[in-house]
Amino acid sequence: MDNMLINKVEEKIIQPMNGIVILILSILMFILCIPVFIFGVYLCAEVNAALGVFTLLASVMMLVLAILFTCGLHQVNPNEALVLVCFGKYHGTVKKPGFYFVNPFARPIVPEAMQQGLEEVVVMNLEDSAKKSGKSKTSIKSLRKRVSLKVNTLNNDKQKVNDAEGNPIIIGSIVIWKVANPTHAVFNVEDYSDFLSTQCDSVIRNVARMYPYDDLDENGTSGEKTLRGSSQEIADIMQEELQKRVENAGLEIIDVRLSNLAYSEEIAAAMLQRQQASAIIAARQKIVEGAVGMVKMALDQLDEDSIVVLDDERKAAMVSNLLVVLCGNKDAQPVINNGSIY
Repeated sequence: MDNMLINKVEEKIIQPMNGIVILILSILMFILCIPVFIFGVYLCAEVNAALGVFTLLASVMMLVLAILFTCGLHQVNPNEALVLVCFGKYHGTVKKPGFYFVNPFARPIVPEAMQQGLEEVVVMNLEDSAKKSGKSKTSIKSLRKRVSLKVNTLNNDKQKVNDAEGNPIIIGSIVIWKVANPTHAVFNVEDYSDFLSTQCDSVIRNVARMYPYDDLDENGTSGEKTLRGSSQEIADIMQEELQKRVENAGLEIIDVRLSNLAYSEEIAAAMLQRQQASAIIAARQKIVEGAVGMVKMALDQLDEDSIVVLDDERKAAMVSNLLVVLCGNKDAQPVINNGSIY
């Protein structure tokens, strides 16, 4: 990634002047330029033409300076940054909230793609308002050109990927992020939000194919990380990998969470059958273990109390009958044997 960013721009924090003083001065110039202009006309007509022309030029100069001073006034809100360029060169970045005066020829800049997106949203809102009110639509050409430093949430769409076993799965994530370096976000990438979304898709696909969805070991003792069993560890790996990819775009990844994780539709039924079979086998193992223990306990008590003396053949028949009763799915039907097995 570093090799791709040949013209990387380093951030320069500037501390501009307080804009209140310049604002007051601009208002005074706007107010004074009118009487000075009138006084200049009077001098040209009644007193001295040269002095009058000089006074007229002074009034025009005051008006021009007032306009320039006004153009240099900018307001920076909390959790916002102002990235300035002057005649095609990077001028500096203002991060501290307040009302400032900067170089009047320096203009704020944001990525063009994001600016177009803001204009489209504003126009759509104006169209909706016009439909409700019945008035004509008014377009807005100028919008705030500040980079937001607020925490954002990216809800990555569900995508189908293959896990380490080759099974198709559906996975989605939620990324919490913010702009940490507004200068890099503006100059190093075209649209940092779209850049983040694309990199998030790539990271999820690459990380998901490195781990199986679930532990296929019957006992679940393989110790391998899985997408389902180790979701927190997998999310941390995704966060670290995504942070490396968007570092040069001036973005900070605060947290990554898996929002959706499931088998794809074509194998979901088969995997459900496998899980059901595993559950049935585990249940049967418990039943058999309990039945064998109960049969052993019954034989031991019969021998200890000398209730009845059974030979090996009768013990085998008794064990068989007890196991059938204890391990059967249905209630056993008793059969009375009044004969002899010999």
